[in-house]
Amino acid sequence: MANIQKGPFLEELRVRYGGLKKLQATQSMYDIGDGRCRVYIRYSKKHGGNSTFFGLRKKDLRLLEGKSSIICFLWEDQVEPLLIPFSEYEDVFQSLIPASDGQYKAQVYFRNDGTELYIAGAGRFNVEEHLGWQSLESLLDRSRVPEIPDLSHSQVQTLLGLIGSVKGFDIWVPANDRAKLDWSLSMRFDCRAVLPSGLDGVKSVLEEIDVMWIDRGAGKLHALFEVEHSTPIYSGLLRFNDILLTAPNLGARFSVVSNDERRALYTRQLNRPTFRMSKLDEHCNFMEYASVFGWHRRLTHQDG
Repeated sequence: MANIQKGPFLEELRVRYGGLKKLQATQSMYDIGDGRCRVYIRYSKKHGGNSTFFGLRKKDLRLLEGKSSIICFLWEDQVEPLLIPFSEYEDVFQSLIPASDGQYKAQVYFRNDGTELYIAGAGRFNVEEHLGWQSLESLLDRSRVPEIPDLSHSQVQTLLGLIGSVKGFDIWVPANDRAKLDWSLSMRFDCRAVLPSGLDGVKSVLEEIDVMWIDRGAGKLHALFEVEHSTPIYSGLLRFNDILLTAPNLGARFSVVSNDERRALYTRQLNRPTFRMSKLDEHCNFMEYASVFGWHRRLTHQDG
């Protein structure tokens, strides 16, 4: 099925914001405004009952986390784009289990009393306010993050811990690192004293992970972060690989966190044969310090 809306929409993005760069990892995601915002584009025909059907890939949504980002819903005969700020629905998607094809299912309904977004398993949401370009314009205005300070390893741990705490997760930081957390950057948060049960096979490795987000109440690991400030990128990947091989059904996201200059090194290391064999690349991503700093500012309303 030819996508009759994507081409004109991309051209309008170029006219409005200039720089437009497609991400290599997906066919549907673009950075605009010199990387100030990420746009994830989905398209559907209109079906009976005046509705549309969309699939949102879990692996694609993970590329939106921690960034100024928009999900763009397009359909045939559309007058205005529907531009949904991902941050408003991030917790919704995190609470759901995707379908067997790895996608969250969504529909848009066109009603006289307002446009509705239906997310399977979560319900309906009125999204009338997000029709048109104003959501993207507002997000771009807020995404002008000031110069990133020269953060230490412990300060990055502090910011990651606060982000997870604000999002409702329990936080793990290694016992030896907790006294080094910098509370001048962050509201105080509590760290878990012990790891969840049932992780005996990888407990010794997990105890050394720089920051972990743990589902509150369920005791399930949600996200693991290794801050590679001066240590080799390879060391963090090796820890993640050990965890993946020992507990392949853990289901957590792995993130190597470092400065942007080390992104190329991360890519080279991830392509080592041992990591290709384990398919670590399907579970791990790279997060630069700027994303951590900007994410923290947005969640704590320091972006104005």
